[in-house]
Amino acid sequence: MLHHLELYVADLKRSAEFWGWLLEEQLGYERYQQWASGISWKHGNTYLVFVQAEERFLDVPYHRCRVGLNHLAFHARSREQVEAIREELWRRGVPLLYEDRYPHAGGREHYALFCEDPDRIKVEIVAPE
Repeated sequence: MLHHLELYVADLKRSAEFWGWLLEEQLGYERYQQWASGISWKHGNTYLVFVQAEERFLDVPYHRCRVGLNHLAFHARSREQVEAIREELWRRGVPLLYEDRYPHAGGREHYALFCEDPDRIKVEIVAPE
């Protein structure tokens, strides 16, 4: 079982706004830790940590096709929840991915939405089968 995942971000304030809304209000995570350069959310025994990257490391932006993390996928409670999250992401101006194949961009039996966080990390919200 995963203990925690730590991600460095370009703008902690923007990332905290995006992830706070998604994790707390939509997916049932609770704020776990917060300090000057980071914040985390916890669900069960697993937590996600977001840390402000130092200025000297911001020259090369993140891209999911480079070596490293491709995306984070989360369980939704239902297809209706996926729809509600999608509508709110659209309202907030969050880039939605694969809209031409929504909600089956991951395959005929896979009901999910895909979007990007402020650093363009791909996020997937998956409905139960």
